[in-house]
Amino acid sequence: MSQIIHSLSDVSDRYRALFVDLWGCVHNGVTAFPDAVAALKAYRARGGIVVLVTNSPKPRAGVMTQLDGFNVPHDCYDTIATSGDSARSAMFRGAVGQKVYFMGEPRRDAGFFEPLHILESPITIERVPLREAEGIVCCGPFDPMADPDVNRADFLYAKQMGMKLLCANPDIVVDRGEVREWCAGALARLYTEMGGESLYFGKPHPPIYDLARRRLQSLGHDIPDAEILAIGDGVLTDIAGGMGEGIDSLFISGGLAATETNTHHDPDPAALEAYLTREMSNPTYTIGFLR
Repeated sequence: MSQIIHSLSDVSDRYRALFVDLWGCVHNGVTAFPDAVAALKAYRARGGIVVLVTNSPKPRAGVMTQLDGFNVPHDCYDTIATSGDSARSAMFRGAVGQKVYFMGEPRRDAGFFEPLHILESPITIERVPLREAEGIVCCGPFDPMADPDVNRADFLYAKQMGMKLLCANPDIVVDRGEVREWCAGALARLYTEMGGESLYFGKPHPPIYDLARRRLQSLGHDIPDAEILAIGDGVLTDIAGGMGEGIDSLFISGGLAATETNTHHDPDPAALEAYLTREMSNPTYTIGFLR
């Protein structure tokens, strides 16, 4: 059974670094959670390192700009690792070919195709119609409110042509304020169920954790996994990723699973245990909200 705690400070002294999810933990897609910001500031004040680890398809600079708009202050984190950066690196290495069909919101996701200068000899990516493509780059649905099944016909053609789908955000859904939206992970899941091949780079998959460790090392910190705590509200992403990497985890039950865990201030213990059993998840700790 996951240990229910009431404050990050109850356990944070055991860890030198935090890998912290953003959406549902630090902000709700509209504005920052003040208690979460205060908890991260207090942790850093005691010498801890905060790496924001997000399944956003945006590059790190784009996420920083977004956080500014949500009033998440720079002094509550040290660095950022994004699924977008990990996926972009693979794309510019040719993971899905040179001619790609792009799925996403062009204005929001434009930064995904900005040149990646840290690679030696990156390929030139050309965005083309599906019928001319070698592979698919998926940052999200064209319409986040539409059922992923609207893409079934295009996915059938892509599968028949042997295209790979690069998923820049493995999240299935996200709550923007009070509105639940589909994410790229829902499309990649559908493509896989149809027999296509989807490539993942965000949580819970290893590439984003490798990137997060490199971000720590770039700050001059070589911290063993035993001294890192992964925090997030997604049992299929944040918690599964921590478990897969051998990293202790703190489940935020008041995010995506607030209803299932009957979380108001704290989760209901019986509801929490039933939910985690059903999801076959075993976070080290659980807290209602990051505080």
